Amino acid sequence: MEHLHGTYNLELVVLSYIIAALASYAALDLAGRVSLAKGISRRVWLASGAMSMGLGIWSMHFVGMLAFVLPMQVSYSMDKVVLSVLLAVAASGIALHIAGRKSGNVRQIVAAGLLMTAGITSMHYVGMAAMSVPISYEAKIVFVSVLIAAAASFAALWLMFYLSQHRTRFTWVYKLGSGLIMGLGITGMHYTGMSAAQFHQHSHAQMVNSMMQIEPGLLAYLVAVGTFLTLGLTLFGIYINQRMSMKDQRIRENEQWYQALYENHSDAIISVNNEGIVKGINAAVTRITGYPERLVINRSLDEISKHIDIHWSSSQLQSLDLSGASLEQRYYTASMKGIHGQHLDLSINVVPVLIEGTDVGSHILIKDITEEKQAQEMIRHQATHDPLTGLPNRRKLDEVLAETIAASEISNHAFAVMVMDIDRFKMINDSLGHSIGDVFLREVSDRILKAIRASDPKGMDNVMLARMGGDEFTLVVMNEQGNEERVASLAEQIVEAIQLPYRLKENDFYVTASIGIAMYPEHGTEVDTLLKHADTAMYEVKKNGKNGFQFYTTQLDSELYERIELEGYLRKALERNELLLYYQPQIRTADSRMIGVEALIRWKHPHKGILSPNVFIPIAEETGIIYDIGNWTLREACRQMKQWHASGGPLIPVSVNLSSQQFHQSNLVEQVQLALEETGLEARYLELEITESMMMDASVSIDILNQLTSLGVKISLDDFGTGYSSLSYLKHFPIHKLKIDRSFVTDITENQSDQAIVATIITMAQNLKMDVIAEGIETKGQLDILMQNDCRGIQGYYFSRPLPASEVEHDFFVPLRLPGNPIILG
Repeated sequence: MEHLHGTYNLELVVLSYIIAALASYAALDLAGRVSLAKGISRRVWLASGAMSMGLGIWSMHFVGMLAFVLPMQVSYSMDKVVLSVLLAVAASGIALHIAGRKSGNVRQIVAAGLLMTAGITSMHYVGMAAMSVPISYEAKIVFVSVLIAAAASFAALWLMFYLSQHRTRFTWVYKLGSGLIMGLGITGMHYTGMSAAQFHQHSHAQMVNSMMQIEPGLLAYLVAVGTFLTLGLTLFGIYINQRMSMKDQRIRENEQWYQALYENHSDAIISVNNEGIVKGINAAVTRITGYPERLVINRSLDEISKHIDIHWSSSQLQSLDLSGASLEQRYYTASMKGIHGQHLDLSINVVPVLIEGTDVGSHILIKDITEEKQAQEMIRHQATHDPLTGLPNRRKLDEVLAETIAASEISNHAFAVMVMDIDRFKMINDSLGHSIGDVFLREVSDRILKAIRASDPKGMDNVMLARMGGDEFTLVVMNEQGNEERVASLAEQIVEAIQLPYRLKENDFYVTASIGIAMYPEHGTEVDTLLKHADTAMYEVKKNGKNGFQFYTTQLDSELYERIELEGYLRKALERNELLLYYQPQIRTADSRMIGVEALIRWKHPHKGILSPNVFIPIAEETGIIYDIGNWTLREACRQMKQWHASGGPLIPVSVNLSSQQFHQSNLVEQVQLALEETGLEARYLELEITESMMMDASVSIDILNQLTSLGVKISLDDFGTGYSSLSYLKHFPIHKLKIDRSFVTDITENQSDQAIVATIITMAQNLKMDVIAEGIETKGQLDILMQNDCRGIQGYYFSRPLPASEVEHDFFVPLRLPGNPIILG
């Protein structure tokens, strides 16, 4: 049989490569589309993709065969051509199916590659068999073509799978380059297979007896045009679908963003239509209120509100405004009970929902502000209340007073303002420490509150108690009847409650209260005026002995003015040398001889003359001037006694009283030592008088007393028997002398109890090896009783009033210096 030699049409060869590259690019793009699709959409894309890619590969093969020109007319068998097309489509379907998976193992990819290789190889050689020319093949070259087909298949699968899983902005560039490489592999396989074929001359009879024949002619170009059209439509469809998919993807992403915001928002969101029907809620609704979705969804707000206890912040609001009359956001605040009965404070924001400009409903955003409101209330409470006692402070008092005055102007009802000060609190605070002082103040406030509740069934509804600071309290007492009886009764109960003993540091302590009262509108119609007048009345109580109450009178204003004026003069008294000391002799009962003197301060006022200490010492203690006055008194008493000693004696001690503030000042010992050094007086001739109240804190007091004793100074306990402290300190403290208070001496001739107390004190002092002296002796009868009880020292008007230094020297010191009058040593 004659062997035929053919030639290639270069244009068709180039055209076949272009078809192969275009088909490869389409296949890569289709693989990505299949990987994104799901369900029916995936099967549709897989079928259409297999048809498009298969036809593209087959068209490249067919155009390649038509590019080979033999020196004879060649026709093609229709059934074999169709079979070759089906093989190309099947191979393409396998490739797209594997590459379109999200993941695939090596075995699946190898199997798919082998199947695709078999499909492409079969497609090629079946297509070659469709030619109406006898063909023989060279086995080695056929094997090479199969290897090229395998390489192209595996490369195509790998590229499809890789590009479908890795998408970037440059993916189309990678697809284009990969398409050119794949096209080269496919055409290489085809033309390698063609080179393996040897064509032979056939007889006319064979051609005539063949099945239906296809004439080549312009068939290659028609096939190419059809293929380009098919692939172009496919790529265009992919492009349009991609744009639509991108739009759908953006829509889905936006929906997911919105859904994530809706579902995960910390605030509760309820979506309702214009009829008030709940169309949706997020998880926060159940978390905040406790109501599950099934109890809320597809129900109207009116129906739901019937089962919810909700209260709006404004009395004008009965429910949410969902009428749609306003397209602006609306804000509300409300409180409600959750499904478990918990109280909730809510901030509600109604946001209209517009679709194409039409109001279709609203989103109701509900924020739980319970903790925030509680925090605000706590801050507001802290700003208006005392942190120690929890009582209202001065700011709150001013608010309540202003509101009460405004209400009383309308109702014409009277009310009272009571200012209270705790007597001797400073002494407790200084001696026991601030922590014990705080405990004491809390106990005081509790007692006042109990007294208020006991005096009125409504208790704190009619009275407000505030702490102004320190030990000062203020009460606002509403009194609709306008009389003072109820106010006076309350004040009396408070005074009685305050003076009961306090258990502090395992000891009982006693204090009293001084209360000043101002009535509205009689004593003032403004906040400051009422407080000022009540304060004035309170100071009058203090001046008159404390432990009581008093209503304001206009006369007190002039007295307060005098007090203020007196304070101004007192601040300059030391500078002007207006202070002076009087001395009261202390007498020994056995022989009526002087055994000591007590230094008592006086103030020579420039206009009022000589003032006793009870007039100005309280002012000095309140203003802090007492420290300077106390130090001056100490030095002056030592100086005077040293002068008397230097003038011939007698060598007796001088007794100086210490105030509570002076006793607790940090440099007391240094001041005493300095006074002795400056004046030259021996320490044994200085006697310091203290009171029981100064020794409330034993650990502090004993240290101070030991330091003073180490100097050689004697300690005398003044006003013994009037305090309420434990007697155990007599055993532990370095006390040298007891002074019996004048309150036990005044009625000693008539009161047997006083006689028994005095006798007990004298006996106890003698047993403890202490000196004892009674003060306030004014009659012979008092003296006789004291002498009967073996009281060896006395002091009082019966022997002498306090006298200036010159008169004491003339009346008592000089006679003792005369010949025959021995000097009496104290």
